[in-house]
Amino acid sequence: MQIIWSLEKALVRDILEALPDPQPHYTTLASSVKLLEKKGYLMHKSYGSVHMYFPLVSQTDYSKRSANRLMKNYFEGSVGNFLSFMVKENKISDQEIAELQKLIDNMDKPDDK
Repeated sequence: MQIIWSLEKALVRDILEALPDPQPHYTTLASSVKLLEKKGYLMHKSYGSVHMYFPLVSQTDYSKRSANRLMKNYFEGSVGNFLSFMVKENKISDQEIAELQKLIDNMDKPDDK
């Protein structure tokens, strides 16, 4: 998806060229792209027998869905469980913790209008 978002529209061969080595076989990649389309993440426009794929889901929406699915499936739907895991595994820096604390502190403040 990262490649398709960056290209905005792409043929399977365009995606293949953008992938690092070792690259998958063309048919393997084409199957993956068709699966993404079936799941509703991509759509294609046909030009004869060639399909030009483009994203139906923004990177932001995809990230939200992925994060929610991750929390639901692995952290019992709890943001607290997720953040505890990240802290315990040293996957979150002190600066990131401070930024999260600022976000939390600002959630309770009414808008200054």
